[in-house]
Amino acid sequence: MLRYAIVIEYDAETGSYGAYAPDLPGCGAAADTLDEVKLLIQEAIQFHLEGLVESGLPIPEPSTLVEYVETVA
Repeated sequence: MLRYAIVIEYDAETGSYGAYAPDLPGCGAAADTLDEVKLLIQEAIQFHLEGLVESGLPIPEPSTLVEYVETVA
């Protein structure tokens, strides 16, 4: 099982969410709700990986590290 980092962004202008997987260029999803975008990016990643396999291309190993930093406003 592979575990890929995803980035989820909220667009206040449209009220929607976008998500992408930094280790899988071109793999993204958009939706109106947070729950929906999480489901769609998971499906998009699976579809993306299946496409790589069908094309005979290597599946990239997850390499993105995720950390949070605290700041004072």
